[in-house]
Amino acid sequence: MILLLDRGGRERGFDVHTVVVGSRSAPISVTSGQLLVATPPLEDPNFDRTVVYVIDHGDDGTVGVVVNRPTDDSLDDPIDRWTEFMAEPAVLFEGGPVERNALIGLGHVDAHDTADPDGTEIGWTSVTRDLASIDLSLDPALFAGAVHRLRVFRGYSGWSPGQLEMEIEEGAWIVVDATLDDVFTSEPTELWRSDRKSTRLNSSHLVISYAVFCLKKK
Repeated sequence: MILLLDRGGRERGFDVHTVVVGSRSAPISVTSGQLLVATPPLEDPNFDRTVVYVIDHGDDGTVGVVVNRPTDDSLDDPIDRWTEFMAEPAVLFEGGPVERNALIGLGHVDAHDTADPDGTEIGWTSVTRDLASIDLSLDPALFAGAVHRLRVFRGYSGWSPGQLEMEIEEGAWIVVDATLDDVFTSEPTELWRSDRKSTRLNSSHLVISYAVFCLKKK
């Protein structure tokens, strides 16, 4: 589940709702907390030379956000109160072509700091042990000391069931494990290039990528 904040909603201009993406019990080749690195040339301009962080993957499809496309836009009121939490560059990021009026916050978190006695998380939904989808409608003061870095994305990237697996099989994406620095890097526009050179990519990744690239050129 990810937490979305719709712009143009209620009296403050925003409305909170959730997107639930299936169960995680089915056999899958992608998991939350991984990166999808686009292989060139990806014909869809929405994803050409992108790096996508997978937020959720299950029987109903996949949701992620593009982490290497910062905009020149700052946060609008009342979401600008989150600015002090934002990692540099402290701007909105283009998360993807789906629901462009929705905002998604991903935060580097300490899970034990905002939990009820029964362990229930307050104000976020965990993606991995130390990264969560943040409820941006809440007062940021509630998260002081618990959220260390924040990225805010406009829109998200989505795939229907089986679609992403098919694209991976066709060589459109390379799947690698993500680190927090991938999401919160101060040089996001260099992320695609650096991940393509990363030691996390083994030789089979590169051979498959090159073979698909050659086939696409024919």
